[in-house]
Amino acid sequence: MQVIVYVSATLRGFVNRNAKIEAEGETVKDIITFLKDEYPDLQKALFEEDGSIRPFVNIYRNEENVTDDERQKTVLKEGDIIRLLPAIAGGAPSKSVISDERRKEVTLDDKEIERFNRHLMLREISVKGQKRIKAAKVVVIGLGSLGAPVIQYLAAAGVGTIGIVDFDEVSLGNLQSQVIHGTRDVNRPKTASARDKIKAINPKIKIEAVNEKVEADNIEELIEPYDIVVDCTDNYKSRYLISDACVLLKKPLVFGAIYQYEGQVSVFDANQGPCYRCQFPAPPPAGLVPTCAEGGTISPLGGIIGSIQANEVLKLIIGGGESLTGKMLVVDSWNLNFSIIDVKKNEKCPICGKTPSIFEVEDFDYEDFCGLKQEDTEIPVEGISADDLAERIERGDAMTLIDVREPHERAICRFPNAKAIPIGQLARRMNELDPDVDTIFICREGKRSILAINTLREAGYKGPMYNLKGGIESAQNIIFSNEGAWL
Repeated sequence: MQVIVYVSATLRGFVNRNAKIEAEGETVKDIITFLKDEYPDLQKALFEEDGSIRPFVNIYRNEENVTDDERQKTVLKEGDIIRLLPAIAGGAPSKSVISDERRKEVTLDDKEIERFNRHLMLREISVKGQKRIKAAKVVVIGLGSLGAPVIQYLAAAGVGTIGIVDFDEVSLGNLQSQVIHGTRDVNRPKTASARDKIKAINPKIKIEAVNEKVEADNIEELIEPYDIVVDCTDNYKSRYLISDACVLLKKPLVFGAIYQYEGQVSVFDANQGPCYRCQFPAPPPAGLVPTCAEGGTISPLGGIIGSIQANEVLKLIIGGGESLTGKMLVVDSWNLNFSIIDVKKNEKCPICGKTPSIFEVEDFDYEDFCGLKQEDTEIPVEGISADDLAERIERGDAMTLIDVREPHERAICRFPNAKAIPIGQLARRMNELDPDVDTIFICREGKRSILAINTLREAGYKGPMYNLKGGIESAQNIIFSNEGAWL
């Protein structure tokens, strides 16, 4: 039986950049075996050492999750589609999250009736729905590519109170996709820029801005006053902290994630269905899957996914409609492929399952969580600073430079004289390294290169290895500024 396998953008680096693969097999397990044989580098991305599927990866046959061993025995039919869906991260609600009492406390003046007349003409919204929107309190965490469209549409729709949370400042590189910020906002806090945008759209909205990083000790306080939480962050640690807090405080969470050309949207509400941990029990090892910042994203994708998030928020406020609770919308904007898959509640989930073991938001060190932090009993990964590396290059010291970044990253900025070997290929290509000279590993931020060194150690490589501390970003003003001819 021949079936089509769609590969998420975050895994395409392990399958020669293929988005769609024709595979042969009678069962789902046969297809996975076919992929392993055809693309050996995929082994590390998909499987733990004991042969089980990594907890950040889901496998779907059409809309059915077939990740567990028993379901992998599913016999395939003509026309079936298999999807490899890693974390990047329905049913109609019976009622609005805004009570009738709160709705009745709200009034609309003449200008608001004029402003929202197109909502008022919709039977599903009308005056009652618009008053619920005005009474609602929504917090948006992350004011980048996703947060930008979300807050604009919520403000335009008339959401009465909008909380905005971000700790970062606007950079020039943000302007490609973060459309709430402009050139004059560079180096300003994102919360300040976002506040200006909301006020320009609708000056009557109450804005509660928090210029802080999401942590275990502040997340519950940040989201507690709000009816709905919108996750527009770009890192796994924040996603788990936000999701856990929403489960404990019984808040619906509208989740969105983007990477390159691909996006995901879901509504996680443990009162009615699964939480984020049900779908993705654990994040991928740091560095194995590049982040949005490392892997890039096409400019309109944040608008596509963020607009759908805003739409889900409004449906929760108004009540009714087909919600993404218990479902996930997966969008491939490059190949123009949209699909909705089921997300099942995991009865063994440690926070929302039948016998939970998590009763408070727990902080965790992501590097330690993903095995990058060195234990006292382990051989530490030695680092070299950009200054020291520049001196060694200047002296002409014998060494090997290995760039483990993705091809599209190297296309933007090529590190001088470095050999490109993706992490997934290191173990089988370690014979290309010279164990008699130092090998220095390079990535964007200095995290994937640590994973690369640990990967080679596990494979038995004995030569001296060093991590460029801070990655290529730390070297930009030291090596590249003086060696432009090498690029």
